Amino acid sequence: MNRESFAAGERLVSPAYVRQGCEARRSHECLIRQLLEQLLAHFLLRFIHGIGRSGDISAVQPKAAGSSLLNKITNSLVLDIIKLAGVHTVTNCFVVPMATGMSLTLCFLTLRHKRPKAKYIIWPRIDQKSCFKSMITAGFEPVVIENVLEGDELRTDLKAVEAKVQELGPDSILCVHSTTSCFAPRVPDRLEELAVICANYGVPHIVNNAYGVQSSKCMHLIQQGARLGRIDAFVQSLDKNFMVPVGGAIIAGFNDCFIQEISKMYPGRASASPSLDVLITLLSLGSNGYKKLLKERKEMFSYLSIQL
Repeated sequence: MNRESFAAGERLVSPAYVRQGCEARRSHECLIRQLLEQLLAHFLLRFIHGIGRSGDISAVQPKAAGSSLLNKITNSLVLDIIKLAGVHTVTNCFVVPMATGMSLTLCFLTLRHKRPKAKYIIWPRIDQKSCFKSMITAGFEPVVIENVLEGDELRTDLKAVEAKVQELGPDSILCVHSTTSCFAPRVPDRLEELAVICANYGVPHIVNNAYGVQSSKCMHLIQQGARLGRIDAFVQSLDKNFMVPVGGAIIAGFNDCFIQEISKMYPGRASASPSLDVLITLLSLGSNGYKKLLKERKEMFSYLSIQL
């Protein structure tokens, strides 16, 4: 009931009775508000302040020691899982409260400060909108490289990639944007060869590894690419690899300073929910539990292949 309703009531019965009803209603509203506050606090485990500071999403927040500790532990656990999954030489990573597409955009925007003359991103084609929009949103022009058919698979056209680098000139290219896991008949990009091309021409290399942590093949490609050539950062989805709600990603790389630069590019503080979700998941699974899931995935893939 609103004020008009109470005022109308006072014209029919004693105002004192109406005031009693109004006070009783306020009491009920107060109880409901307290219940909602308790539910919210319970849901967030009282980590309400979020993570990071205004200048760095990975920085410690003096006003929220608990959230900062949670964030540091989560990033350490995730780094350990990435190593366990096959990328043994990764040096740094952080959880970002954005899905894969926007996390890729954050990487591109960080590179912009290092390569101010660049305006193109070389991108072996993958038919997935968020990958394409991540480059457009960052203000760059995607240079689409069509794949080549080899048997029943679509593979990276390495000659076309190198020819385009030579044609445009390395200084005008922000990076090569490659992909690991994707939908058939396209297979993972030739990361090792692309990494070598990037190293030879001094062009950065960002890898969309959205589904890849769960795939030993994808993780091996990243490890080999970093060993033989150049991979600046690789981005993976939290929900696709860690069974948590949509809205988080992991940005990882082999140069600690560059990953820190990306974290400092994030404007402002952020929600702790993705970090909290993945922390709870990893603590419940443990490393043995996650390795068991990776093993089961391989077994299921073999079974699927046989049945097909």
